Amino acid sequence: MSKKGIVIVCNLDTRGEDIVFVKELIAGRGHQPILLDFSMEEPPPFPGDITTEEVALRGGLPIEIVREKYRSDRDTATNNQIRGAAALVDDLVKQGKVQGIIGIGGGTSTLVSTSIMQRLPFGLPKLMASPMAAHPAYIDKYVGTHDITMHHTVLDIVKMNPLLKAQIINAVGAICGMVEMTLGTHFEFDKPCVAISSFGFGEMAVQTAIGMLEDAGFTPIVCHAQGKGDKAMEEMIRAGAFQGVVDICIGGIMENLFKGNRDPGPQRLLAAVERGIPMVLAPCGLDILSYGGRPDMLEKTKDRVQYVQDALRVQVRTNAEELRQAADVIAERLNRATGRWTFLIPLKGWSSLDKEGRPIYDPVADAAFVARFKEKVVKKAWVKEVDLHLYTPEFARVVVDEFVRLYAEAQPDAALRFNA
Repeated sequence: MSKKGIVIVCNLDTRGEDIVFVKELIAGRGHQPILLDFSMEEPPPFPGDITTEEVALRGGLPIEIVREKYRSDRDTATNNQIRGAAALVDDLVKQGKVQGIIGIGGGTSTLVSTSIMQRLPFGLPKLMASPMAAHPAYIDKYVGTHDITMHHTVLDIVKMNPLLKAQIINAVGAICGMVEMTLGTHFEFDKPCVAISSFGFGEMAVQTAIGMLEDAGFTPIVCHAQGKGDKAMEEMIRAGAFQGVVDICIGGIMENLFKGNRDPGPQRLLAAVERGIPMVLAPCGLDILSYGGRPDMLEKTKDRVQYVQDALRVQVRTNAEELRQAADVIAERLNRATGRWTFLIPLKGWSSLDKEGRPIYDPVADAAFVARFKEKVVKKAWVKEVDLHLYTPEFARVVVDEFVRLYAEAQPDAALRFNA
């Protein structure tokens, strides 16, 4: 087993004893621990392999100013240390000296460590051990759309004790196992990569389309359209990861407009629009809003059909006016597209819930979307109605055939090398 470099992000001024234990565990496993100290409050009891003075200067401020700011303007001090630490770690990664990173600590350490991790390549092992790992108000800030593993220590990282020791050993074991087995950050594909948005109520079409795309000579990459997944898809499209997108599940547009649980933010569809890659779209997910666990929103929509999957997942049928608003947004974005697209509208229903005989089925509301979308979109010939239900293999066939046609017209490079 080759020795791997593992950065330990910590603030030694308050957690020196615990971090020494972490460093010894990593070294004992045969790897090279690299202690990065971002201490802001007091001089640490001993220096890190990367000292807080180095971190501060790389961020733009001397450590004396950082300590002064920590008392009067903590946000400035913290951002300086994040900036400096991220730059130093990035240097080490590019030099091939770092194959993994672990953060150990409480609120400030979690913020600093995960902010550094978010700037590192996809695939590089990243683990944060913290009692903040499950905090509902902060987890989105810590992880976002990045491949960061959160280890919930339950206990605070203060003063070693048998219970805390067990959690730290587990965390170190996890990062060591990750760096020993990782495939790294360099990915090569011998076929063009195509992103596919997916979630449960469109799964049959998506799963069928995957095999068809493979048969057609593509590598399909499935992105779970639950908010974070489709947001990550947008970011990866911008980074050049995909040469086309089969965007069957675009319900995130509706979720963003009406504050549903699967909100991917206001940038949905725009990455492919701006990059000009071929895209085939369908309206799966526009027929519902996810309001599970939201008593206020469920009360507000109590007069509508609600499909209850479980306590956390409740889908509320969208109405005609909401669908018209979504049509306005989608049309406005597609009107800015620099490449080819096709919007396929299945006339017999948009999801496994939106089907004749099921409560969510509402062809009148669906028709309101279609009418408004056709009115607003400039490329009207690129909107195609299909006498099928979306949740069928037959619809998947139409989707893939249309994508293959658009891709052949666009003729992007046939090979992809993606360094995240």
